Amino acid sequence: MNLIILFIILNIVNVILQTAKSIATVKCGKGAAAIVNAIAYGLYTIVIVYTNSDINLWIKVIIVAITNLIGVYVVKLFEEKMRKDKLWKIEFTTKRFRKDICTELDNANISYNFIEVGKHTVFNCYCASQNESAIVKGIIRDYNAKYFASETKIL
Repeated sequence: MNLIILFIILNIVNVILQTAKSIATVKCGKGAAAIVNAIAYGLYTIVIVYTNSDINLWIKVIIVAITNLIGVYVVKLFEEKMRKDKLWKIEFTTKRFRKDICTELDNANISYNFIEVGKHTVFNCYCASQNESAIVKGIIRDYNAKYFASETKIL
């Protein structure tokens, strides 16, 4: 029984480290990615040794599946909580000027400007939160507008 508990703990830690390693490889610098990679593969070697232990194959499969579900979910939840809101510029174009769009943006306290170009109007919205971005996305959908979004800086 102690072997199964140790196998479960090692697998949860392994999944968390492997998921963090994947994220670090993409989002972090060379040094941090290298350190996380080294630690993750070091522990992975221990997990491989314990995979060869005298535990029934199907018990191992179930443990690995469940620990992957838990471990990846925990890391992604933590990553989501740590994510900072970023300032986004969302530019969208409508076929003609729409005063109702201005009213919606004003009511939502979203900073914007617009320029009329021929029979089109180009709106530039500046969204400092995911909630504001969702509101602009709804306007874009409602008016079937063409859009472009760009991240401008970390707040």
